[in-house]
Amino acid sequence: MILKAKERGNAPQLAKYLLSMRDNEHVELHEVRGFVSDDLLEAFAEAEAISKGTKCKKHLFSMSLNPPEGEVVDRHVFERVIDRIEQKLALTNHARAIVFHEKEGRRHAHAVWSRIDSETMRAKNMSFYKQKLMDVSRDLYLQQSWQMPKGMLDKSMRNPLRFTHAEWQQAQRVKTDPRLIKAAIQQCWNSSDNTETLKAALEEKGFFLAKGDRRSVVAIDVRGETYSLSRMANIKARDVRARITDHKDLPSAQDTKAQIATRMTDKLKGYLHDVKSSAKRLPPSVEFKRQEMIQRHREDRKVAHQRIEERQRLERVQRAARLPKGMKGIWSRITGKFALIKEQNEMDALKSWQRDRAAKDALVSKQLDERVRLQRVIDKLREERAREIAIIHKEIAAYLAMKRGDVPSLDKVRRPEAKDRLKVDARKQDLERQRQRERRRSRDDDRDRGPGF
Repeated sequence: MILKAKERGNAPQLAKYLLSMRDNEHVELHEVRGFVSDDLLEAFAEAEAISKGTKCKKHLFSMSLNPPEGEVVDRHVFERVIDRIEQKLALTNHARAIVFHEKEGRRHAHAVWSRIDSETMRAKNMSFYKQKLMDVSRDLYLQQSWQMPKGMLDKSMRNPLRFTHAEWQQAQRVKTDPRLIKAAIQQCWNSSDNTETLKAALEEKGFFLAKGDRRSVVAIDVRGETYSLSRMANIKARDVRARITDHKDLPSAQDTKAQIATRMTDKLKGYLHDVKSSAKRLPPSVEFKRQEMIQRHREDRKVAHQRIEERQRLERVQRAARLPKGMKGIWSRITGKFALIKEQNEMDALKSWQRDRAAKDALVSKQLDERVRLQRVIDKLREERAREIAIIHKEIAAYLAMKRGDVPSLDKVRRPEAKDRLKVDARKQDLERQRQRERRRSRDDDRDRGPGF
């Protein structure tokens, strides 16, 4: 599991964060050890009060333990890892607290130690703790047979940006049929009788009139692709000049593309804002199911814990009733029966504790499985929105390039189609086969000429 830690102060703020339910679906205070109070807020206030007697400003050592995605880790594994870290960092006799958090179907733990030794009133030096935690984490991945991150194998393989290829992939674009483009421009021409009505008709279809470099009038689509108006409308150039008498006053093709790029960039930024706003919230049906599941899980845990506490109370009463009292108690102590009953009670108490602990873990594991299934749906929605955001970003970048004149149209920055890539690969293979034939022919000619040549 990934281990992250740091030295810090401001104990009250950390205690509130660890107990906060705002970002977590479940919070469990698992252990408070070495403090006077069992309450986390009071315990951390105690740690801060002790630190006042020293010059240490960062008197706490806070660590988070995050298992790999998709792995459900039992609490005894967390405890074993925390104990090992405690020994490796020489914090064995220091006060500590352990808190479990659950969010989006994943369970992780936080462990916090007080760096101050209350007897010597000195802060523990945490030198090289990052490397020590890396060693523990690497050993744990090997022991649990988890897939180890590449960064743990070789530091040079780390990616500080943590980008994934899936976040930037986007679907292949579907090109518009040229016959539809030609039919649309012909329809605009036939339904207009002057420059203004032609402009309006073309803009409604996504085309803009401009003055061409070689042709008198061209139509430019929102992708920046340029079309000859006479050729696409299937008319003669003199008919175009006759209807558009002021063609010399039209903006140039590059200016038109710049205007298109500006308008489309603003439009895409609006789309981007809408997508990002919607990405921060789930669809109402999914959010309702998530909230209902959280509340139900909390109630189930509350009922289960109450049932366990009641059973523990009854079992304590039953164990206490086994012990003889009065003269029988005195006689049982003399005969040694009292010690046997006490030993049996301790064994029964240990078995009860193990049984109740296993029951709690079983309930948590069952709820995590249910939560993970819902989280898969949520992750899929987030991936779809991420892909949509990536596509919009790429479109904006392409329009900005078109506005600068770096590319004549957005079609020039499209990824090659699969068919085109296959054709390129086929040509490469043909060239390689041709080179092999030529090398083979050259060797045959040398062999035929013999060593004398």
